[in-house]
Amino acid sequence: MSDLRQIFDSLKPLLEKYRPPLGSKTENECYFDLWSFKDLVIEGRKRKEVFFAGLIIQKDYVGFYYMPVYVDAEVKQFFSPQFLKFLKGKSCFHIRTLTPDLLAEIDRALQAGFALYQERGWT
Repeated sequence: MSDLRQIFDSLKPLLEKYRPPLGSKTENECYFDLWSFKDLVIEGRKRKEVFFAGLIIQKDYVGFYYMPVYVDAEVKQFFSPQFLKFLKGKSCFHIRTLTPDLLAEIDRALQAGFALYQERGWT
């Protein structure tokens, strides 16, 4: 699957499974995000929300933002080396094509990341 709209539309339901308890700040035809809206103290700083994951259609890829990989580097163990090639920066994966295996891997990563947020009391 190489059409960016199809990629976005295939990934969005994977994220929507976590709504609620997570919520969205921005949702439109090209952007979707998930946040935990909860008063928290993380590393000594008060926060009212924590970003979990998001999607954005860019010029030549769909950006899959996945904050658990930024929160705990060991989360990377849930990804295959092949998928880690899509990681640009600390938490953004550039998805240009979507295979059933990649879709399943993203689904597993979301499950693991959500479990991590639950363990930390962030949901």
